[in-house]
Amino acid sequence: QVQLVESGGGLVQTGGSLRLSCAASGSILSINVMSWYRQGPGEQRELVAIISSTGITKHADSVKGRFTISRDNAKNTVYLQMNSLKPEDTGVYYCKAYAAGSYYWGQGTQVTVSS
Repeated sequence: QVQLVESGGGLVQTGGSLRLSCAASGSILSINVMSWYRQGPGEQRELVAIISSTGITKHADSVKGRFTISRDNAKNTVYLQMNSLKPEDTGVYYCKAYAAGSYYWGQGTQVTVSS
């Protein structure tokens, strides 16, 4: 079992920055890929960024050049640095981990970008 706890969300103005954190606990040695998803109001959940255990990353086209995913394996934490935020980035951001053949989700953290 893996538990994920997100933090760092909040209210920010257009053009601002936030850094989200996702702390993992439990069977952390089995964690492989970690990722961030988001779900805007009335929208489906979508992949924002993904990072492998070796640090290979991929970002959605909508956030390329603005968001950066990273991980600190020593702290069992994955981060999402979000810069140049836009109102369309508003939503609940979820952390997801793949470990030992199962997927695990955090509870989500709200990000609101005001225009």
